[in-house]
Amino acid sequence: METNEDAKMSLTEHLIELRKRLTNALIALGVGFLVCYYFKDTLFAVITKPLVEALPKNSYLIYTGLTQAFFTYMKVAFFSSLILTSPFIFFQVWKFISPALLPQEKKYVVPFVLSSTILFLSGVIFGYFVVLPPAFRFFVSFNNQYLQAMISFNEYIGLFIKFLLGFGLSFQLPVLIFFLAKLGIVTDKMLSQNRKYAILLMFIAAAILTPSPDALSQMLMAIPLLFLYEVSIFVAKFAGRKKEASA
Repeated sequence: METNEDAKMSLTEHLIELRKRLTNALIALGVGFLVCYYFKDTLFAVITKPLVEALPKNSYLIYTGLTQAFFTYMKVAFFSSLILTSPFIFFQVWKFISPALLPQEKKYVVPFVLSSTILFLSGVIFGYFVVLPPAFRFFVSFNNQYLQAMISFNEYIGLFIKFLLGFGLSFQLPVLIFFLAKLGIVTDKMLSQNRKYAILLMFIAAAILTPSPDALSQMLMAIPLLFLYEVSIFVAKFAGRKKEASA
């Protein structure tokens, strides 16, 4: 079956389309940023809750520079805006890649946006409620009469955003595998045969990305990735069958 005319876009047209989608995403992020900055104190309380609950009584987060608090609140608003506008951003991603798809494949727009958003938010929520609390309890456990925790919230926010964003993106594995399978780069048999290498890589990634060096936190990060890998095998099989049917 021949590809549609949209698939024959020139390099210049692809760049114009990319600029358009990036512009739309940035505008959405900007609007979301303004909304989230208005609620910055509430969002800050939510974001710092996992650490505050782990800190000893009468402990506080600190900042050491005049502008540090302002820019930290901006980070909070930006990260919150990213979560808030994630459905629209994923829609822009779909609009960018859709010209390369066949007409019957473009009907997956709703499943793509929904699944991408749900997986991203699931990763963020899982990291927030399941992984971060034990990790922070481990770090704060070193607090004693000789060592007192005085944590810069700028450093904390940076760690928080990097960690949860990593979780959210890693949960996109099934979506990534779907498109790789549609392109013929991977198959379900290939994924099954290389499962042992994938398990090893996931545990290595968990050891690197987890903020706490204890085995429990690393397991909590690796286990959902292993589950998503198994889901990705079925996704690849489904994508492969759809590709054969459309051939």
